[in-house]
Amino acid sequence: MATGLEDLKVLQAAEKVADKVWAEVSLWNLFARDVVGKQLARAVDSIGANIAEAFGRFHYGDKLNFLYFARGRVFETKYWLNRGLERKLLSAMQVEAYATQLTTIARQLNAFANNLKSQKHEKQVLREPHAEYELVNEPLFSESDLNWLIQLDQLDNSQSPISNPQSPQESIHD
Repeated sequence: MATGLEDLKVLQAAEKVADKVWAEVSLWNLFARDVVGKQLARAVDSIGANIAEAFGRFHYGDKLNFLYFARGRVFETKYWLNRGLERKLLSAMQVEAYATQLTTIARQLNAFANNLKSQKHEKQVLREPHAEYELVNEPLFSESDLNWLIQLDQLDNSQSPISNPQSPQESIHD
């Protein structure tokens, strides 16, 4: 299992395709770059960006959503590759090679998402073992403890102006 973002094989594969596409698109004429190239480059770059964002998310649902976004971008990239083929910007061999790599990435994303789902369903809950409690027939406090508490309570009440009915403030108003 990958311990860091850079260790993710699916991200490495997405970066590799993105860099190859970038190198190819950068050689196109201005009109082709502007119309198809920008869309293709954004789509293919977004695959890796969404994988990275999924990796950085804490909540299960967020991780899964970004993996699905990445998978959607795989299909968008395939769309723009087909546009490049039809407009004679890419050869059939190039498009087929990219499509094969993108299909592998899509399968890796599906496996990653399924793995997340299975982890969610395993629900590892930390609980303490059930404790057995005993009822003791002995008093909780001894007679001397209770007497001490009563004396303490009487001492506190005698010093409190609220509980003393003969406080100076009350005698003024009588």
